[in-house]
Amino acid sequence: TYTGRKVSAWRWPSPGRVVRGYSATVHKGIDIEGRRGDAVDAAGDGIVVYAGTGIVGFGELLIVKHNDVYLSAYGHNERLLVAEGDIVRAGQQIATKGSSGTDRVQLHFEIRRAGKPIDPQTVLPRR
Repeated sequence: TYTGRKVSAWRWPSPGRVVRGYSATVHKGIDIEGRRGDAVDAAGDGIVVYAGTGIVGFGELLIVKHNDVYLSAYGHNERLLVAEGDIVRAGQQIATKGSSGTDRVQLHFEIRRAGKPIDPQTVLPRR
């Protein structure tokens, strides 16, 4: 059962170099390069609240609600491995990296606190 508890430790959702950083006005997340089919993992425990292509510009998109404050979003996936309503654990593979909705293979990753985007690199562990 999903409890909505505090995110105790964020995890990087995918290996790869950050090829585009966060900008509060222009780019509300980070882009992580990689190879088609690379694993995309949940950055924290939560419940999948969106899975699909209905939000323009993100291709195959997943949104995970971690608690009443935090959401994370994973865009440009090749394949989604979870569905709306699924409970996910930090580090669990939830998708494969792709280029849906963009011109190169990458993961677009966002974290939102109380509905507002924050720079994911401020809460992710150093690497």
